[in-house]
Amino acid sequence: MEHLRLFIAIGLSLLVFIAWNFFFVDEKKDTLPQQTMKAEQPAKQAPEIQEKSATATAPSLKDTPSEQIKPSKTITVNSKLYTVKISEKGAVFKSFVLKKYKESINADSPLLEMISPDLTEGTVRVGFVDNSLPGVNGAVFSANLENDTVDIKNEPREISFSWTSPQGVVVEKKYLFSPETYMIGLNVTVKNHSNQTIKDSLTLSLCRSGSEKETRYGFEGPSALINNKLEQVKTKKIKKKNIYPGDIKWIAVQDRYFMSALVPDAAVTATMRLYLNDDKILENEYVQPEFVINSGDQHASKFSLFFGPKSIKVLKSLDYDLAKAVNFGMFDILAKPCVWIMDFIYDHFIPNYGVAIIILTIFTKIILWPLGNKSYKSMADMKKIQPLMAGIKEKYKDDKRKMNEEMMGLYKTYKVNPMGGCLPMVVQIPVFFALYRMLYEAIELRHAPFFWWINDLSAPDRLFRFDFAVPFMEPPYGIPVLTIIMGASMFFQQKMSPPMGDPTQAKMMMMMPIVFTFIFINFSSGLVLYWLVNNVLSMAQQYYITKKRA
Repeated sequence: MEHLRLFIAIGLSLLVFIAWNFFFVDEKKDTLPQQTMKAEQPAKQAPEIQEKSATATAPSLKDTPSEQIKPSKTITVNSKLYTVKISEKGAVFKSFVLKKYKESINADSPLLEMISPDLTEGTVRVGFVDNSLPGVNGAVFSANLENDTVDIKNEPREISFSWTSPQGVVVEKKYLFSPETYMIGLNVTVKNHSNQTIKDSLTLSLCRSGSEKETRYGFEGPSALINNKLEQVKTKKIKKKNIYPGDIKWIAVQDRYFMSALVPDAAVTATMRLYLNDDKILENEYVQPEFVINSGDQHASKFSLFFGPKSIKVLKSLDYDLAKAVNFGMFDILAKPCVWIMDFIYDHFIPNYGVAIIILTIFTKIILWPLGNKSYKSMADMKKIQPLMAGIKEKYKDDKRKMNEEMMGLYKTYKVNPMGGCLPMVVQIPVFFALYRMLYEAIELRHAPFFWWINDLSAPDRLFRFDFAVPFMEPPYGIPVLTIIMGASMFFQQKMSPPMGDPTQAKMMMMMPIVFTFIFINFSSGLVLYWLVNNVLSMAQQYYITKKRA
């Protein structure tokens, strides 16, 4: 009975976790009237922002007609780590290709493109809350280059884009590219050569194309470090709340493995404002404190941009607290040490993350070994008194109260804790969920091969590929060999456990390996590998303790 409760608890925990992510449907969208931001604010304070529809169409480069005096051209910047294409229309990023990552595991796969072609207006957009410079949204800037291609090799290179409004106000965007880092400098300067005073708030936006539907497992969407706390906003919640004021250290737009981020030179009281328009274009907008520029003066703002992998190692080397963007959920405090251990094994001993997972599992098992001993000793003792328990159940089958009293006396006499077998598995549940998120989101495992048919530890294992759909299986379709072996290991582990007094309960217990096999069929092969190795080690420990107690 006790063992049954344990597996039901684990099974229910997993099913609730999966069901929550899979079946929690998006709420129906409401279209609310768009509002404006108030400009009358003291300097160094975030502009006051009224609530407005987060699903309203985000400010577009097409909102205000511009006076184009020349066609826009595209500047291509090549470095060792990436290739970025910048359009003179808006001086925005239209393409950002990472040279160390591919779109898929296939040998002929193209390099990874961070900016979707659907994002026709690009990202890293500049604007003003009160539209004090009409035409800037659709403006064609001028680059200070003769050639359309720039190679960043041995030293940083600055590229300037400038636009002058009909009133004589100059907006200048300067990008600073360096050869050995994903960080890109960005200076935005507004020079007031008009005869009027400008009072407004500068905005900079990061955009991505995507669906409003949430990912089932990890986090994808807009985030920010506000008041030194990570704020991750699920896309479906934008329409309820899209304004987040505070001391903002950075804003970002994340997907499973990569992110773009905007880092102000100094954390000031500003605002993150979010939009999701009808075309499913997500915009994360950084709203500066209000400024005043008198005629003949200028206002300069300094930022840093990050376009690259969500690698803890890479982000920590850059500082800016960008590593806080990598969060593995409720058990993040357990998951990050696991990433560090895997990286250490990979970098210093065996360059295979599958082997690193096996060693990590052994390491975890050693830590939990004392708890495992208590569990299996309790299970062995329970097995010894099974005949006595059966006799009590038979004798007092019509008197439940007396049966429970006799059972408690039996446990006390033989010093058996009926719940002792549950403790290690209960302790292991947080470890499982930590590894679950870590193995899904850790970029180290993206396209990381193991052996034989397992060529991507972040994806489900599939031997052969089928052209037809398989029930309960997500594509690609194939034979989940590792998952089947894992299910078999659970079956043999169950056979080693003390027999249940009730035949019906015993039959239910034998169904658990089948249930778990179906649950794991779409999990990453890295997670299945961990669970398989853990089962084998648990069986070995249980066999040793049982023989010793016998």
